[in-house]
Amino acid sequence: MLKVIAACGNGMGSSQIIKMKIEKIFRNLKVSAQIHHCSIGEAKTQASNYDVVFCSEALKDNFKNAQARGTKVIGLKNLLSEAEIKEKILAEGLDK
Repeated sequence: MLKVIAACGNGMGSSQIIKMKIEKIFRNLKVSAQIHHCSIGEAKTQASNYDVVFCSEALKDNFKNAQARGTKVIGLKNLLSEAEIKEKILAEGLDK
């Protein structure tokens, strides 16, 4: 099971929306994933405990340490785009 975190500036609205879209896409791809959503500050401290971090493209640099430890960090240009999320999941090979 993939451990995934969805992060946004405050950990409220945007991360919850990203979480719901990620859940839908993983479910459609038949990928088992445990998804948590939170603020960027909380995500930075916990990211190394996750397989994948989804966040805004602008916040991606906050996760360089986790990325160096093997966590995949996926930056999104359009947080509401299921097509972009699915494309990036497939590009990273997370559907297997």
